[in-house]
Amino acid sequence: MARRIATALAATLALTGLCGAGLTGQAQAKAKPGLASVTGTARIFFAYSPDDDIHFTIDAHSAPWTRPVPDSPFGGMPTDANGTIKISHHVKALGITVTAEGAVDCLVTGGPTASLTAVITRADPQVAGWVGKRVGLSVLDGHGDGPDRLGFSWAVVNDQHGSSDPAKGDVGTCMAPAPFTTVREGGFHVHSADLAPLPAVPAAPQAR
Repeated sequence: MARRIATALAATLALTGLCGAGLTGQAQAKAKPGLASVTGTARIFFAYSPDDDIHFTIDAHSAPWTRPVPDSPFGGMPTDANGTIKISHHVKALGITVTAEGAVDCLVTGGPTASLTAVITRADPQVAGWVGKRVGLSVLDGHGDGPDRLGFSWAVVNDQHGSSDPAKGDVGTCMAPAPFTTVREGGFHVHSADLAPLPAVPAAPQAR
């Protein structure tokens, strides 16, 4: 029985990817003027898991030029960000909930849309292998004119390196698919902002 449950869970997670949480509480941090952010909590509808409860909580804030990049004269990227994501997927057929959390490292916005990535920092035993891996999320803020939407990388992104398991491809910073799921409850707020201006580059020392 235990083996059958584990096998079924693995199949479900392989199909739907890692999914999100019976999470409570809205992100309370306010957006800083001139800096992008995405905040909110929502339950989504995913076509391949129509009976499951899948929740995402996002608290992502732009922090330009704060994550050093080798050989970069600016000390980072304009899309650098911080914050957290929380993901939970209640698999109805198995009666279990699998959760994970991640640290945001990149955020870019454009109008009502946003793409962000996070590195998984904690995951339940069923998906422990996700720890240390980057995942991508996309958000569409409907602003009341339509439903919010969300996309996540592990359901539809393929590996460009010819891996034997194409569903587990690497995700680069700020890489995410279009928001292909619909929000059922809750929602997300996208505070859009232009990319930060280039910082001043220290002058090179003069030769004597």
